Amino acid sequence: MDKRYTHLSDIQRDAREGTLTIGALIEHYLQNIKAHNPKHNVFLNVFEDEARQSAAEIDQKLQKGTAGRLAGLVFGVKDVLCVTDKELSCGSQILNGFRSQFTSTAVQRLLDEDAILIGTQNCDEFAMGSSCENSSFGPVVNGAGENRVPGGSSGGSAVAVQMDMCHISLGSDTGGSVRQPAAFCGVYGLKPTYSRVSRHGLVAYASSFDIIGVLSNSVEDAALTLEVIAGADEYDATVSTEPVPAYSELPATDKKYRIGYIQEILESNSLEPAIKEASFSLIEKMKAEGHEVTPVSFNYLDYILPTYYILTTAEASSNLSRYDGVRYGYRSGNSKDLESMYKKSRTEGFGEEVLRRILLGTFVLSASYYDAYFTQAQKVRRIIQEKTLQMLEDCDFVLSPTTPTTAFALGENTQDPLQMYLADLYTVQASLAGVPAMSIPRGEDLDGMPIGIQLMTSAFNEVQLLSFSKEVADM
Repeated sequence: MDKRYTHLSDIQRDAREGTLTIGALIEHYLQNIKAHNPKHNVFLNVFEDEARQSAAEIDQKLQKGTAGRLAGLVFGVKDVLCVTDKELSCGSQILNGFRSQFTSTAVQRLLDEDAILIGTQNCDEFAMGSSCENSSFGPVVNGAGENRVPGGSSGGSAVAVQMDMCHISLGSDTGGSVRQPAAFCGVYGLKPTYSRVSRHGLVAYASSFDIIGVLSNSVEDAALTLEVIAGADEYDATVSTEPVPAYSELPATDKKYRIGYIQEILESNSLEPAIKEASFSLIEKMKAEGHEVTPVSFNYLDYILPTYYILTTAEASSNLSRYDGVRYGYRSGNSKDLESMYKKSRTEGFGEEVLRRILLGTFVLSASYYDAYFTQAQKVRRIIQEKTLQMLEDCDFVLSPTTPTTAFALGENTQDPLQMYLADLYTVQASLAGVPAMSIPRGEDLDGMPIGIQLMTSAFNEVQLLSFSKEVADM
């Protein structure tokens, strides 16, 4: 099978017409994984036998007309999502040898609709990174460039979709970890409203930010996937009980939207010229379609990244305290007593970036600095959220580049953490405010590296976000 499918509807049509079997589709993806994985380091585990068995069962269901809504959807999951009896490492040695005892709700809901899980995908350790270079299993390499990062932390998930190793991927987005790699790899990246999708079975990094998102080659498949995985869950008390709309219908509308673009971002000298050009080109096309596009000002841009990193490192310091070498995972063989076992296990098991964030988080939570940093950051987060929501009352959408640059070279920013953190500059606002956002592919720069444009909208407005993203994709 040489054909590349970008829409699940095409797979299902060909399967109904008898020109495609799900078994052949699985072999196609397995061949691509075998061909590309050694170089690009995307999949940590590939479930060949289970995928083939599931494909045979689904082919039978299709013949009988009893297949689920997602029959033919082959997906991978970022290595922070639990799958029963499968290795879970979060890209870290601290979980060496650990196997999940249950399957995350989002993954199970896809399986229940006859989607097929093909494997787990490499990522920055504990989802902490913007380049997928922090994994203890080595960096992921972007499919669009010989020596380029794929973005992070869901870099493996983005490259898997980019290079046709699976149809869609589930990733996690804490401050842009779905949208930023989607932009770097030229695929769609959807971050839903915080609480829209159950976090049961998602390993925690920063619990008040974490959300499961979707990487895909089409808006339609992102919408259908969200429709299946969203909604109330008895295992997650923080998930929203708001009804789940029919996202997959993508209702067409002649409505002309009010779109704001943040003036300070598009006029910034730090924005790569090709991305600026792509942004203004899209703005002109939107105007030509009759939409009202106006500049808006957001006076809190300088506070977004400091606020985000203070709060997320504080939450990470707390969440990662459970990895102690006692109950599961890595335990140092060089310890002399209980205290040294704790210290050595965590020092040896965690990578440099994770240690940096744990230390920073512990510092901002310490008695002497709690009020000066953590409490103040919580207050600023509330201000940023309120101002963002006010902006979205005046605009249906806020448009911005997804990233300030296209994918940079491997190793380019590893010695400068601050420069690396700047890759999240435009994605973090939606995470602080808890609102949905989507990265849409928008051409390439002169080096052939993909460009992404982000749309952000108000909470639980995914129907409009997905419908308009489809319209934008066709502009």
